[in-house]
Amino acid sequence: SLLPIVGSVVSTLLAPVFAAGMMWGCRALVKHQDLEINHLFEGFKHNTSQLIAVGGIYMVSLLFIAVIVVLALDKETVELLVNGKTLSPEQADGMLLPILVAFMLMMPVMMAYWFAPVLAGLHNLSAADAMKLSFSACLKNLLPFLLYGLIFMLLLILAIIPFGLGLVVVVPMMMTSLYSSYADVFEIAQQAD
Repeated sequence: SLLPIVGSVVSTLLAPVFAAGMMWGCRALVKHQDLEINHLFEGFKHNTSQLIAVGGIYMVSLLFIAVIVVLALDKETVELLVNGKTLSPEQADGMLLPILVAFMLMMPVMMAYWFAPVLAGLHNLSAADAMKLSFSACLKNLLPFLLYGLIFMLLLILAIIPFGLGLVVVVPMMMTSLYSSYADVFEIAQQAD
């Protein structure tokens, strides 16, 4: 991620691959097996192209939303933002509606992405099928999904405050809770086979 542009593109494309690997690790723990570093790389062995496609669809969706927001802003505001300069109160107020629209558009994207890595990785679904199923599952569980999102948003903010050290706790907790929610929503047996 530290490399300009290329790093963020590669990390976005590979994020579902590593997320699927973490889900393989969670599944191993549920089956009372040892957690191994190799679990992290399982996404490179199973349905890799579809996992990368999930990242690609997610990235293109976010890019599309960003373009919509930029097009909704006036040219002067965009130039000030690009140059890191302060906006006038009127310009800041003018950004509220585009930002609200962006959040509304991001919600279905996040819902489609949420379970997609685990569904593509552990169930060998295509990227499109995994994202459709993820969206459907999140829609059926919208209130818990929103509550979960708010709780983890607050936890992430708190985790970042002490030099980001809290992320060492919050990110693994988020990944394991993702696996638990996947198992619950999709009625996956939580005991050893």
